[in-house]
Amino acid sequence: MQRIAILGRPNVGKSTLFNRLVGRKIAIVDDTPGVTRDRREAEAVIGGVPVLLADTAGLEEAPPDTIPGRMRASSEAALRAADLVLFVVDARAGLTPADRAFGNWLRRAGVPVVLVANKSEGRLGAQMAMEAYELGLGDPVPLSAEHGDGIGTLHDEVRERLTDTSRPRREGEPERPLRLAIVGRPNAGKSTLVNALLGEERMITGPEPGLTRDAVRLEFRDAEGPVRLVDTAGLRRKARIEHRLEKASVAATLAELKEAEVVVLVLDALLGMDEQDLRIARLAEREGRAVLVALNKWDAVEDRAAARRRLDDVLTASLAQLRGIAVVPMSAANGKGVEKLMPAVREAYALWNRRIPTGELNRWFEVLKERHPPPLVEGKRIKLRYATMPKARPPTVVVFGTRAELLPEDWRRYLVNSFREAFDMPGVPVRVNLRGTENPYAEGGEEG
Repeated sequence: MQRIAILGRPNVGKSTLFNRLVGRKIAIVDDTPGVTRDRREAEAVIGGVPVLLADTAGLEEAPPDTIPGRMRASSEAALRAADLVLFVVDARAGLTPADRAFGNWLRRAGVPVVLVANKSEGRLGAQMAMEAYELGLGDPVPLSAEHGDGIGTLHDEVRERLTDTSRPRREGEPERPLRLAIVGRPNAGKSTLVNALLGEERMITGPEPGLTRDAVRLEFRDAEGPVRLVDTAGLRRKARIEHRLEKASVAATLAELKEAEVVVLVLDALLGMDEQDLRIARLAEREGRAVLVALNKWDAVEDRAAARRRLDDVLTASLAQLRGIAVVPMSAANGKGVEKLMPAVREAYALWNRRIPTGELNRWFEVLKERHPPPLVEGKRIKLRYATMPKARPPTVVVFGTRAELLPEDWRRYLVNSFREAFDMPGVPVRVNLRGTENPYAEGGEEG
């Protein structure tokens, strides 16, 4: 079993992240720095990979014969035994001299590192997380260990570091399944859809809402390979979730959504899309999952043109961040249209995995700037120099330039929408990171 060590200075949220990844409260969490003094270990599954996770004491510069010095020695021992390090910084507090010192230490250590920018709640927090680029440890993963935001992206990063996805599959080695989550409100027809996909009555169904109490994992094969499918409990509005069992069901559903690669949001076509459906879709988008809509019970809709117009209006007005999201009308009960769902899932998955070559990306970027130059900020022009796409899953564009981090929100939306249109990526979450500060460790050392 591979080992992961969580490292960072005191009070950046290491133990909170440890508890979140393990799935239960093991480490004591408190605002007082230095609560964790001994290395704590637990088994976990991260990104589908079984690992032994170590929560370490906070890294501090201190003499070896003091308590902080002995805590550091314990953390160094965890580093030597680790196959991967999660280096945690506090995005709200910004980088400290201690963060920079330990970042230099980790670069010399030669162990693969995932840089975690914790406490990155909200859009402002994600922007603040970009300061961590200057550590020279690669792209920071913005997340909130306390609230669970961004944990799915961390699972993806860990899986990619611990499994070599670039090499060809060896003979006899199992194919890696696509991870698919079926989500939606109670009684939208999720379990009926799962039965239709499997071709057998695996899930209990009926007119009563809430029959599925837990996230149920199933495996099957479509035309392209294995699929690990999760049928989740129906998600109701928070104010209506009262029973302790239902709260546990909702927690399991949200955890599976963050673990998925593709999320199918099942709607009752007779009811249309309401605010709770939008919340589910936005949560999946925030986690960077590929999303599509299964418009169920389509056979019972009398005015289909009007129903589709209403849905399109809601998607356009309230889900602009997933512009062009695929919608598959179907009836899970009689099987009509269900055969179109998995091809749509595979297409969304392919777009979610797609990377644009740097040359092609920058040809688009130059045209983008010519059509709509960046605005003046405080009387000075923002100078955008170039763009790269360091990762997919979801597609992530990093823009370098003088004062790039000051780009207003409307120009960022313009960039994302133009990117979708130019590279034909409808309905896929797109991340844009802006780098306006110099990273001395980046290749070429060019100012961002």
